[in-house]
Amino acid sequence: MSGANMDKSITLPADEIFRNLENAKRFAIDIGGSLTKLAYYSTVQHKVAKVRSFDHTGKDADQALLYEISEQEEITARLHFIKFENTYIETCLDFIKDHLVNTDTKVIKATGGGAYKFKDLIEKKLGLKVDKEDEMTCLIKGCNFVLKNIPHEAFVYVKHADPEFRFQTTHPNIFPYLLVNIGSGVSIVKVETEDKFERIGGSSIGGGTFWGLGALLTKTKKFDELLQLAAKGQHTNVDMLVKDIYGGGYQILGLTGNLIASSFGKSSTVDKEFSKEDMAKSLLHMISNDIGQLACLYAKQHNLSQVYFGGFFIRGHPVTMHTITYSINFFSKGEVQALFLRHEGYLGAIGAFLKGAEEDNPNLYSWGENYAGSSGLMSTSPDVFPMQRSRSGTFSFDMLEMDRLERQLVNLPLLFDPSSYVPDTVDLTEDAMAREYWLTCFEDALEGVAKRAVASQPDAKDAADRAGKFQQKYWNKLQTLRHQPFAYGSLTVRSLLDTREHCLNEFNFPDPYSKVKQKENDIALKCYQKVIRSLDALGWEEKQFALVKGLLAGNVFDWGAKAVSEVLQTDPEFGFEEAKKKLQERPWLVDSYHGWIERLKGPPHKCALIFVDNSGIDIILGVFPFVRELLSRGTEVILACNSGPALNDVTFNESVIVTERIADMDTIIQSALQDERLILVQTGSSSPCLDLSRLDKGLALLVKERNTDLVIIEGMGRAIHTNYYAVLQCESLKLAVIKNSWLAERLGGKIFSVVFKYEMPPK
Repeated sequence: MSGANMDKSITLPADEIFRNLENAKRFAIDIGGSLTKLAYYSTVQHKVAKVRSFDHTGKDADQALLYEISEQEEITARLHFIKFENTYIETCLDFIKDHLVNTDTKVIKATGGGAYKFKDLIEKKLGLKVDKEDEMTCLIKGCNFVLKNIPHEAFVYVKHADPEFRFQTTHPNIFPYLLVNIGSGVSIVKVETEDKFERIGGSSIGGGTFWGLGALLTKTKKFDELLQLAAKGQHTNVDMLVKDIYGGGYQILGLTGNLIASSFGKSSTVDKEFSKEDMAKSLLHMISNDIGQLACLYAKQHNLSQVYFGGFFIRGHPVTMHTITYSINFFSKGEVQALFLRHEGYLGAIGAFLKGAEEDNPNLYSWGENYAGSSGLMSTSPDVFPMQRSRSGTFSFDMLEMDRLERQLVNLPLLFDPSSYVPDTVDLTEDAMAREYWLTCFEDALEGVAKRAVASQPDAKDAADRAGKFQQKYWNKLQTLRHQPFAYGSLTVRSLLDTREHCLNEFNFPDPYSKVKQKENDIALKCYQKVIRSLDALGWEEKQFALVKGLLAGNVFDWGAKAVSEVLQTDPEFGFEEAKKKLQERPWLVDSYHGWIERLKGPPHKCALIFVDNSGIDIILGVFPFVRELLSRGTEVILACNSGPALNDVTFNESVIVTERIADMDTIIQSALQDERLILVQTGSSSPCLDLSRLDKGLALLVKERNTDLVIIEGMGRAIHTNYYAVLQCESLKLAVIKNSWLAERLGGKIFSVVFKYEMPPK
């Protein structure tokens, strides 16, 4: 989509840009030639949903609710990064000064060439001492931080492709890599560990050369205007090509006719005036080819395949990224990829911030991008303003926010190849039909989500107002993603769901489904013993099928699926037996049931890790009977539930209370809990989907310790939208009922089709 059609003037009040300043703890600033990047750490107060078990020892225990729900204020940490033009630095500093309250900060860490220029201004305006940090050290620290903490941070740029941006998965080990920083000149840095890096080369021919020669040739003094000229130019009018010398390609040397033989070569032989656009394009190619060749030579010399490009020259400009990419592909013959970073402009500010964060070191935690508070990567190719800029009266800005996660996140140790693991089944940035369907689907559901949010807080007078703001914010995000699907990395069903959760939390709706889950858990518990008795009355083979069918029927109860939520809202009597009747008859859409049964006739598994899905009937009448059978076979069970709420998914805290009640009714569950053969853990996630590369460290350690040899992933979000193609080192069972007609038809089935995928590890 062209820049002319984009709205670049979204108006927000300044206090939404510089948020939580009253709680700001530390500051860092990176001032370049034209842009200032500000970083600060703040504490954020927001609501969280808590559950607490009732005392069930009284005489009316059977009539009592399972647990009570409350919403409490909690304080978490957030990192804020704001980018704005130097023109507005005084205005921004004035606003920050006016809104700082009781900050203990006495020093502001600073980096970048402009840190000297604006040192006195910053100290005067903020009353803070400016402490200068080494620019390259900050850059590397910032680069390491974003590569480790932001999935889909790195991308390759492919001009004219759909999409232009192709994102890389996060590797467990980011080292070693080459960072080519193109500012006025070029610095080439080999990064080996968190703290070990070396400048192995560079060049005086860089962004400053392009800008300076461009100004002389075109009389255009502004860098962005020079790039605009280059985007419209035709370099072949100025450059001498191989075919201009030889009439075609030089086949013996493998040179094609369209290859540049001499940059600006025609200017010495052709007697005519050249256009500013053509000269700017020729100059851009000349500089980019020189940098690309240099980067390739150093990458090959040091045996490095990961090469990241950054610096003022790049700054997300499509025309620059294209010329660098072309150059790298040509000189490396495809062996080296040019990688760019979504948050390249913030690396110095992040690094400077980390240098000043000795206490409460951010590197000791895992962090996640807050989609509700981040602007996202924009491209307006062939124009040159890749950042979505918002104007607030006097200045334009770009934002990134990161929340500190409660738990340290790591890879699931059972991933077969963590470096090639991709959680998401479909990349909506590449699949236009699927993208249109899911964006429309989320738009259509938005009003219903807002109503449910209001209903979850009946005593809050401002709930309707906050829900309206949530609705508007998420709607704006969806419109951004319609035009720029790559704004936050690869667009997936998972990222759409996660963005919605972030926006709900932003406006203090921590768990809109809390009361629904409470009610459904109570109803399901009353049926548990009857379900167990009926299962125990069956023969072995008949019982195994009934257990699987119960697991699938339980998975029908998903309020995130429109077809199901409509049934549950209109038919209060719809229950476990009705759900079984909805299921597709065998053979199922994906049917590995025979292989599963044959495996069960063999020795028991040592330990099963089960990622569970929904509250109520799903976990209580579907999952727990299945868990009970595994325990009876001698298999230990790790039950993994979400750390935080998402839709009607069961949370870890809810699962603890549910399990205690089941243990009161079931001696097998009770003894397994007592002997720690049944262990409940949290995943570290608050998403309806599942990323096996970002799981709670405690869960990962337990999986190793117990020699887990079976992983069961249940539910449409966890086993279809994500992990359908995940390859594990052990046996796995992925199962779900498809509760979306469009998705079912795309997979060759109908609504309520069954996926039962039992897989052995690769040999």
